[in-house]
Amino acid sequence: MRKGAKIGIITGVSLAVLAGGGYGAYSLVGGSDSGAPEAKKPRTVVAEPPTAEQAAAGAKDFLEAWAAGDLGKAAGLTDDPAAATAALTAFKDQVKPSGLTLAPSGPATPAAFASATGTPSPTAKPSAPASASATPSAAGTGSASPSASAAPAGVLMGFKARAEFEGTNRVWDYNGFLSVVKMSDDTPAVHWAPTVIHPHLGPGEVIATQPVFAPPGNVVDRNNKPLQGASITPTLLTTLQDNVRKIQAADPGKDQSDAGSGVVITTADGKGATDKLFTIVEPKPAKPFKVTIDNTLQAAAEKAMADLGGKSGSIVAIEPSTGQVLAFANAPANGQNRAFLGLLAPGSTMKIVTSTALLEAGVNPDTVVPCPVKSSNPKAIPNSFPDAYPNNTLQQDFMISCNTAFIDQGLASLKPGALTSTAKDVYGIGLEWKTGLPNADGRVPDAGANKDEQAMQSIGQGKIQMNPLAIASITATVQSGEFKQPVMVADLPQQKAARNLSPDAAGKLRAMMAATAKDGTAKAVMAGISDNAGAKTGSAEATGVDTTNSWFTAYRGNLALAAEVQGGGHGADAAGPAVAAVIKAAGNR
Repeated sequence: MRKGAKIGIITGVSLAVLAGGGYGAYSLVGGSDSGAPEAKKPRTVVAEPPTAEQAAAGAKDFLEAWAAGDLGKAAGLTDDPAAATAALTAFKDQVKPSGLTLAPSGPATPAAFASATGTPSPTAKPSAPASASATPSAAGTGSASPSASAAPAGVLMGFKARAEFEGTNRVWDYNGFLSVVKMSDDTPAVHWAPTVIHPHLGPGEVIATQPVFAPPGNVVDRNNKPLQGASITPTLLTTLQDNVRKIQAADPGKDQSDAGSGVVITTADGKGATDKLFTIVEPKPAKPFKVTIDNTLQAAAEKAMADLGGKSGSIVAIEPSTGQVLAFANAPANGQNRAFLGLLAPGSTMKIVTSTALLEAGVNPDTVVPCPVKSSNPKAIPNSFPDAYPNNTLQQDFMISCNTAFIDQGLASLKPGALTSTAKDVYGIGLEWKTGLPNADGRVPDAGANKDEQAMQSIGQGKIQMNPLAIASITATVQSGEFKQPVMVADLPQQKAARNLSPDAAGKLRAMMAATAKDGTAKAVMAGISDNAGAKTGSAEATGVDTTNSWFTAYRGNLALAAEVQGGGHGADAAGPAVAAVIKAAGNR
C-alpha cells in the first residue's frame, strides 16, 4: 500500500506563457496537400482555436507519449519540439521518476491556472510572445517564434500527474496544465511552455531531485545558548541559514548523512530561492544551528550602538585566531547591516595597511619620518593639528596620526599599487569572502601614477572604502600575524591570503598599535585596558558633511574590533568608546 501523496506547495512564478504567451508562427514541417514531389510547407500555429475535441485529443496524445517515455513523439506533438525535447529529457534525467502516470482531467479555467502558478489569470489572446532559450538541462525552456504573428487562442487543459520513485512507497501527485493550439495542417499541438512540466517552473529555472535538509533547529551562540541580539534580525538569520546550506551543499567533502531527498525548483545558477515541491525521503531532524556569536559580546555591542544617541554606526568583533565573528551590531539595529555592507572611507585606520607597506619597503618604526604642516603632493593636505614635528619617527607619526608624514613617506618609498597589493596579499581585502551573510568587500583600487590619489589612499581617503568587518579583520591579522577570513559559522570555508605578515613586521605593527593605545590618540579610550592591547584611531571626511566620520579599531588578547559612527567626529570621540565598552565586557580573553 502506498502512503498518502504529498502535493507541491503553490508559490509565485512569473509566467504568462501557458494559456497565453510565447505564441507565434512556429515553423514545423508538415505534409503536402497534393502529394506532388514539392517542398514541404512549414507547419505553423494559427490564430483560430482548436475545437474541444481537438484540444482533448491533443492533450491525451501528448500525455500518453510522455508517460510512456516516448519523449520524441511527445515533443513532436507540441509547437516547439526542440524546446520540448530538451525539457522532457531533463525532467527524466534529473527528477528521475521510476514511474510516471499522466491523466487528462479536461478543460481548465484561467483562474485555476493562475492559482497554481501565482500569476494573474492568462488572457485568451495574449498581447505579446514570451521567450526563453531551449537548453539541454532541467531548466524551464521555451522558444520565441521565428516570425511573430497575431496571437492565437489556445484551449487550457488540465491533467493529473503522479510520479513514483525508487526506494520509497511515497508518490508525488500534482495538478498540471497545458494549452492546446491549432496548427496550419488542422491538427492540435500542445503549446510548449516550462509550466507544462510543472506549474511552478519558469524560464531559466531547473527542476531536479536534490538533497534536502530539515529546517534548522534552534539557533544558538558559540556557547550553545539561545542566540540573542537586535541587530541579528530574522531576515539576516534566514539569509545566513540559507547561505550556509548552499555553501555546505556545494562542498563535496561535506557530510550529507543527515540529508533526505526531494524534488525542488531552483534558478539555473543555484543562487536563487529553492522551491521544494515534494519530499521523497525525509531528512533527519536538524541539529541546533550554531553560529560564532558570543551572546555576552553581542549584548555589549548592541548597547554600544544604542548609546550613540541616534547617530548611525556599526561595530564588529572578531576572534583573530580563527576569524570567527563574535559580535556585530548596527545603529539602527533594524536598518542596513552596515557592519558588513557599509562602504565608507576608513580614515586613519588605513594607516595600519600603509604602515605594513612601509615596513616591508624598509622603513622602521624608529626611522625619522618628518611630520610637516602640509604634505608635498600637488594638492597639499594638512593635519588635524597645526604644529610640525620634523624629528618624529614613523611610530610617533602613527601614534599622533600624522597625515603628512604618511603621505610624504608613502610617495617616497612605495611603488604605485603597493597599497592595493598589500591589502589583498596580506589582509585579504579584495578577495571574495563568504562569511555566511552578504558582505561588501573592502576596496583599495590601484591609484596608478596619480600622486594626489596615492596621497589620499595612504591616509584612508580617496577611493578607498571599508566597513567595520574589513577593518576588524585587518586588526585581527596584525594580532595573529595571519589573515583568517571572517565567518559566521565555524566550519565555513575561508579564503586564504597570498602570504602572511612576516614575524618582524607583525611585531613592529603590534608595538606601534600598543604605543598608540598607551600614549597616543587612543590613550584616553584605552585607559585601564591597554595591557596586551593595541589601537588606532581614525576620522574620515565625507563630501558635503562638516563633521567627520569616527573610526576606531583595537585588539586585546584574542579579540579584535572595529567601529564606525557616521558624523561622530574624531576616532576617540564616538567609535572609540563603543569599542572600549565591548573590550571591557569581554574581560581577559
